[in-house]
Amino acid sequence: MEIAIRRGGAADVPAVVGLLDSAVVWLNGKGITDQWGTEPWSARPKAVDLVERIVAEGTPWIAELDGVPTGTVTLTPNPASYVAPADEPEVYVHLLATDGRFHGRGVGAALLAHAVEETRRQGLSLLRVDCFAGSGGRLVSYYERQGFTRTESFTVGDWPGQVLERRV
Repeated sequence: MEIAIRRGGAADVPAVVGLLDSAVVWLNGKGITDQWGTEPWSARPKAVDLVERIVAEGTPWIAELDGVPTGTVTLTPNPASYVAPADEPEVYVHLLATDGRFHGRGVGAALLAHAVEETRRQGLSLLRVDCFAGSGGRLVSYYERQGFTRTESFTVGDWPGQVLERRV
């Protein structure tokens, strides 16, 4: 099966939220409850509002296998409010998630490779992302394997985070 990536839009918000819900179930099944909690995104109105806002500000992309949504990422020109903007124009990765049924099939890597291509297409050279730095830094290590380098650490309340960048 080949992963197809299509541009999304506001109509894809329910699919994006569904993918995030599936990722929460997968994370919780691995004992990771500190990253996105235990409650589905769809059950939290503020979380759904956040997805709607990020999708409206950026460009959502949906990964599909045989027409079934398997993952998502939204690219914007700005980081989340808790991360300082870069000193140059950038593309920022938000809401990267893979349906739990498709973990280990390269969906996230394909979406990040697409983000690299989109950054180049826009004539920019800086791609950044922030992620959960708890659980032994497993997600940070994942991004490093995808070609990103750690920059600054941060915390939001008791949630440890890490900003990473990739030059393209």
